Amino acid sequence: MLRQLAVVSVMAFLGSVGTATAAEYGTPAEAKAMLEKAVVAVKADKAKALEMFTKGEGGFKDRDLYPYCGGPDGNFTAHPTLVGKSLKDLKDKAGKPLGVEVYAVAKDGSIAEVSYMWPRPGQTDPVAKVVFVTKVADQVCAVGYYK
Repeated sequence: MLRQLAVVSVMAFLGSVGTATAAEYGTPAEAKAMLEKAVVAVKADKAKALEMFTKGEGGFKDRDLYPYCGGPDGNFTAHPTLVGKSLKDLKDKAGKPLGVEVYAVAKDGSIAEVSYMWPRPGQTDPVAKVVFVTKVADQVCAVGYYK
């Protein structure tokens, strides 16, 4: 009886460790919801929204989730570290031209997905990442999650 209790306790502990780790990262549903919230913010006040996205304010930074946008010239207009740099020229760690694909699939009023390889924040090894992408006004905006 005691041995069974010990086994169940260890299994419960290991299950909670797995859950805690998963909670460190945003989910697909949370990423999509953040993008939808970002669209509303851009429509309400584009300049203020882009500033909030870049600074991670107003609920636009949650663990590894954050929106980023690019303008009609292909440069980042909102991103924690890349504002002013080219989104269109961005390639993933495997050489995939992800910026070109992000712009190609972005359509006003719909959300598309782009998959690529990118390191998690603070890490160097690339892992699978998926971004939800849409177009709002003259902005191409996205929020991504790691698989």
